[in-house]
Amino acid sequence: EKVSWSHLAAGAVARGWVMAMPSYTLCPVARIPTITKQIGQAISYAANQVPGPIRLVGHSAGGHLVSRMICEDTPLRAEVLHRIAHTVSISGLHDLRALLNTRLNEDLRLDADEAVRESPALLTPIDGARITCWVGSDERPEFLRQNALLANIWTGLGATTYAIEEPKRHHFNVIDGLSDPDSLLMDAVLG
Repeated sequence: EKVSWSHLAAGAVARGWVMAMPSYTLCPVARIPTITKQIGQAISYAANQVPGPIRLVGHSAGGHLVSRMICEDTPLRAEVLHRIAHTVSISGLHDLRALLNTRLNEDLRLDADEAVRESPALLTPIDGARITCWVGSDERPEFLRQNALLANIWTGLGATTYAIEEPKRHHFNVIDGLSDPDSLLMDAVLG
């Protein structure tokens, strides 16, 4: 529920930014391509409400989704896409094939083709893409791998990428910096 996460808007709001925290239909009710389209619609709606540059930030599945928005086959219209100044994927999942043989896939219902089509690491970033892949140094090895993977691959495809491992952070506290306007994470998002 959005209200559970609204405190994470505090850092950006304190620095004069407007925040939108969209919800989406969860799996297994929706499949990942549907969720990708829903997030594209939510970003487009928010972009129509407020002018200026856009920063996309997402955590875990949200990290996947914001990365997905800056792939060549994005659901975003060109006029919205051109406003995206920076994307920050926090503990993002960028190669969904790693989920195919996990218990989590009972809910995700991913097949091999869908995993490839929805994996930012297997897609081409838009021209001028700028992304920071941010993860806690105390994350599980797969999150550390996925973080480095996207930054590495997209650098070779012309994107401007940064891969950051924040010390003493894990999957559940790595997002805490979003609530602090003076945190390193907020500097990365808005800098």
